[in-house]
Amino acid sequence: MFKMAFRNIFRQKRRSFLTALTMFGGFILCAVAIGFMDGTFKSMVDTFARSRLGHVQIHAQGYLDRPTLNKVIRDYRDIGRIVEETPEAEAWAPRVYSAGLASAGDRTDACRIIGIDPTLEVQATGFDKKITKGRVFSSPASREIILGQGLARNLKATLGSEVVLVSQGADGSLANDSYRLVGLVDTGDLAGDRTTAYLRLADAQELLALEGKVHEVVVIARSLDDVASLNDALRRKLEPAGLDVQSWQVFAKSFYLGMQAKLKGNGAIQLVVFIIVAIGVLNTALMAVLERRREYGLLKAVGTRPRQVFALIILEIYLLALMSIVLGIAVSLPLNCYLSQHQISIGGMFSQQVTFGGMDFKTFTSEVNFRSFLIPALTVFISAFLISLFPAIKAARTDPAQSLRLH
Repeated sequence: MFKMAFRNIFRQKRRSFLTALTMFGGFILCAVAIGFMDGTFKSMVDTFARSRLGHVQIHAQGYLDRPTLNKVIRDYRDIGRIVEETPEAEAWAPRVYSAGLASAGDRTDACRIIGIDPTLEVQATGFDKKITKGRVFSSPASREIILGQGLARNLKATLGSEVVLVSQGADGSLANDSYRLVGLVDTGDLAGDRTTAYLRLADAQELLALEGKVHEVVVIARSLDDVASLNDALRRKLEPAGLDVQSWQVFAKSFYLGMQAKLKGNGAIQLVVFIIVAIGVLNTALMAVLERRREYGLLKAVGTRPRQVFALIILEIYLLALMSIVLGIAVSLPLNCYLSQHQISIGGMFSQQVTFGGMDFKTFTSEVNFRSFLIPALTVFISAFLISLFPAIKAARTDPAQSLRLH
């Protein structure tokens, strides 16, 4: 049966080539699309986490649900040492948050005050690379401030301007002080850059009466694949101390749900591939049955059972599918490898920047993984099988006498 099916494939080379080409094209389309979707998903999440929020965040219990000035982490340096001892962690950074007013000259605007440790923040999120004008903080003794580009524009503040911050201290006192503007920052979050003012951590703690305390510790994982194990490890170590440890899927839930919705596009791609393969297989398989009715009639006339004729048709389609998949892997594997090493610029494809979750993304990238080949293979196999059922049944029901008379 196998030998006969194999010979039949090469007896009608043109028909077999067209069928295999359809399956091959569907496989390549699906494999490259899934590789792009997975690669771009991981790239976007990693960019989002590394540039802003981190992969894992540590807070006092209840802070995420209802942030307040007094829900603080004490002894954050001890937490930093625990993070550094965790193999999956790459970097960490403490932060202080508060709301307030920023004034420069005669202009005032609402702002979000963020206190950062410049050395740790640069290691964790590359904060220095986001400075568009000026520099990061220098001497700890100097009172310096960095503003988001949008906030500086609203205040009409330039480098060297005096910026006054007014807020409330954790002890209930009125917090206010003046700082010299030394830098403008562009984080990629346009809304955030219109409202954010950055202080050195020690200055923010002094302003808000939070000496030795922080609201958040951001942790960067070595890779996106390490986030789950990093989160579990830190939970085991820190939750007994009353701290809340959460991964990016929790504290950036809207971004996570948006990315999950985008991943569902894989189903649409697979449906398109299924339709492409189905049309090609159905067309060529039906043609084969009609052209080979005499052959099937002879087979049945010499005693071949209908189920054997049915199996012969299915086996022929499966052999073509297998050859298409092998060839598809041979082509799509190096193609996905190339695309994973050479990112595609979004600027060359779209007239405007692609923005998601408040971030601007500039490149698409692919990823080489097992599922980018398994899913297309299953799609081709299943669609080929389902669509070949009707021609196979038709061939199995061929009337020997009638088919021999017609031919």
